[in-house]
Amino acid sequence: MNRPVNQIILIALLAGYTLLSLSPILWAALISIKQPIDAFMPTLSLDFEPTLEFHWQVWTEQGFVTYLRNSVIVAVSTVLISLSFGTMAAYQLTRMSAAGSRPLLLGILGMRMFPHILLALPFFVIAQTLDMIDSFPALILSMVAINQPFTIWLMRSFFADVPKEIYEAAAIDGCNAWQTFYRVALPIVKPGLWVAALFSLLLAYNEFLFALVLSGPNTRTLPVGISEYGAEDITYWSLSAAAAIGITLPIVIFMVLLQRHLVRGLSMGAVKG
Repeated sequence: MNRPVNQIILIALLAGYTLLSLSPILWAALISIKQPIDAFMPTLSLDFEPTLEFHWQVWTEQGFVTYLRNSVIVAVSTVLISLSFGTMAAYQLTRMSAAGSRPLLLGILGMRMFPHILLALPFFVIAQTLDMIDSFPALILSMVAINQPFTIWLMRSFFADVPKEIYEAAAIDGCNAWQTFYRVALPIVKPGLWVAALFSLLLAYNEFLFALVLSGPNTRTLPVGISEYGAEDITYWSLSAAAAIGITLPIVIFMVLLQRHLVRGLSMGAVKG
């Protein structure tokens, strides 16, 4: 079998896998432009008159924009705090000896392994005691707490790929610890920062349990907000599908705009000189 045939087979398999992965999104998009009577047809049919009525309702009548604003505030704040502290912690753990950093790394990993349901009640009690229910600080701090271990481990892998000779050269040039981190190490792992920012953003943007427990009418985020669209009335089927499409749009736009940085970050360390 020659090389062109192998490439055709590979492309066909990848196209099929991509179509299979996108099928739930395509199905939701199809339902979102159907009237409920068409959406509940037992078989797939393209013989219907498309409508944007439910998308219009989501964005103008159902509070979707308010939920989106709250989600952006929480997600962006979580990324800024997690990335700032997590990057510094990851850098220092990389510079420490293996014997000194291993217990800390295992402890951080253990925190990440805790089921969210076990942490939701303590966070709720603390927030209630401090009168912080339905406030952005409570949501943001809880998201940072559950995302910080992931950020530290991810950024540590990027810092570990930086040759030690670079740090030694910086010390010879007279850089102190902060200058070595800020002016030498950080620019090298900059593509990795975009990757860590993306995953932290996704974790905070999609978080449902903590947002459900700690939010209220003033701070309700998208995952909690659109869960209220469901009801016994079948008209909510198309409305929920339109909301599901709407919640994915900001992330898709973010990934398209930062695609070049993300590809570089994901490929860091893949090729060794």
